[in-house]
Amino acid sequence: MTETIKGPPRAPAQMLQEQSYDGHKSLHDDSEAERLGIKAGPIEGPTHFSQFVPYLAEIWGDAWFERGCFSSHFLNMVFEGEKVRVEVDRPAPGATRTMCRAFKEDGTPVLEASASIGPDHGETLLEARMAKLRPAGDLVILADMKVGMTGAADEMVSMDPDQHMGNLYPFSLADKLKVITEPMDVYSDGAAGPWGKPIVPLEMVSVLGNYSNRNSKFPVKQPAIGLFADLEIRMVDGPLLVGETYLLRREVVALSESRRVENYWIRTRFFDAAGEKQVAEMLLNHGVMKASYPHYPADRLPT
Repeated sequence: MTETIKGPPRAPAQMLQEQSYDGHKSLHDDSEAERLGIKAGPIEGPTHFSQFVPYLAEIWGDAWFERGCFSSHFLNMVFEGEKVRVEVDRPAPGATRTMCRAFKEDGTPVLEASASIGPDHGETLLEARMAKLRPAGDLVILADMKVGMTGAADEMVSMDPDQHMGNLYPFSLADKLKVITEPMDVYSDGAAGPWGKPIVPLEMVSVLGNYSNRNSKFPVKQPAIGLFADLEIRMVDGPLLVGETYLLRREVVALSESRRVENYWIRTRFFDAAGEKQVAEMLLNHGVMKASYPHYPADRLPT
């Protein structure tokens, strides 16, 4: 019988109230969320990733930070003041893959995920979800997007402790570490791990990966409001280090659609500053809400 590790309830902090992009507020702003029928601005999904890390590091050691993959499908939004608990199925000795889940205190599922250690991850949760996608229909907001599109140029990014991470992420790593649900020494002390510098927390990899994403110039029509529907973070030769410079390359790998949302899936590869050695990659399913786009045909909006 599989042993399931169960973590204590944690209350994650909302840090995106002031988030904006393309000159307008995001779904994380209470008024924008309410306009779209959501009771308040939700907490960003990757915030919950930190609750899993101590258990995955206990299972796989430093290899988790160097070759780990967390592949997550978000199920329900979490709002400030709500508590979240996580579960991790303990794999058999020598196994390289397991399953994880997060729930609110009332049992509402928050996310499901596969966690694995590379280089051979097998099929991740999101790879399985992508394999089942139906071809997108007649897209509106994403009408100009095509699978295989790449970013307009390589992007150079870094994350210093006190660096403000821009309009998309209006805070610094130091700000995050004051409220992170699971503090770990490796996030702030280079001597706490074997890598010589502090490491970027798992929940902050998407912050680093999206810091410069407007430079990719993908033709998503605006104004429109999106959210993370799925997110996979994979270390190839990691971890990502605080203060280190990385070169990013992006590609559209899938387009899909549901009743309320148009989706574009972007794979972002993190390389060293020379662009030669891949360090990590991120697979992100952006869900763009149809009702947030003022020019969406009324007869095609869900009722």
